[in-house]
Amino acid sequence: MIAKIEGILVTLDTETALVQVGPIAYELMLPGYCISALAGKIGAEVALCTMEYYEGTLGGGNLIPRMVGFLDAAERAFFGKFISVKGMGIKKGLRALSMPIGNIADAIEAGDEKMLMSMPGVGRRMAQQIVAELKGKLEAFALGVETGGKVQPEFQPFQGEALEILVAWGEKRHEAMELIELACQKHPDITTAEALVPLVYRLKQGVEV
Repeated sequence: MIAKIEGILVTLDTETALVQVGPIAYELMLPGYCISALAGKIGAEVALCTMEYYEGTLGGGNLIPRMVGFLDAAERAFFGKFISVKGMGIKKGLRALSMPIGNIADAIEAGDEKMLMSMPGVGRRMAQQIVAELKGKLEAFALGVETGGKVQPEFQPFQGEALEILVAWGEKRHEAMELIELACQKHPDITTAEALVPLVYRLKQGVEV
């Protein structure tokens, strides 16, 4: 099984990416938040954790191999739990994940069905099903839970998006979270991940912001 791909991001559309690894180009299906995180990186080297599955019906002679990409292994693990919900499935799960998984895990742990219903393809019954099956099982993925004895901050969506971008670019999650907090304290007017990420790197490099 291919568990990780590192290569050049050749193309990126609303559902898939093409990653060139030597002479071979792999097509990967991606969740929505991942598409946003990779925007602007065409031609750059990326590293994506992957999972494989076969699309089609056993015995039908029409099984098609597919590959799904994620920014890190934790997101892949979250997706495995997310698609275990009755009636979800891989394609529906990918469409639904339009925001960083930390925010989604927070919503599930809080029983916030309204927020879950804002995700593509998730109606009231599905939101209720997600909460019923997963609440209490996603503490490790949520942004607002205790990790290693330290309480993680309650991030706004743009902060969560910035966090996933930084982790995808190789930053350690807990260090990125601390830098995001500091950057937002210094610049409370920041409201987008696009503005926040450069500030985080300036802080990390010791540049006054």
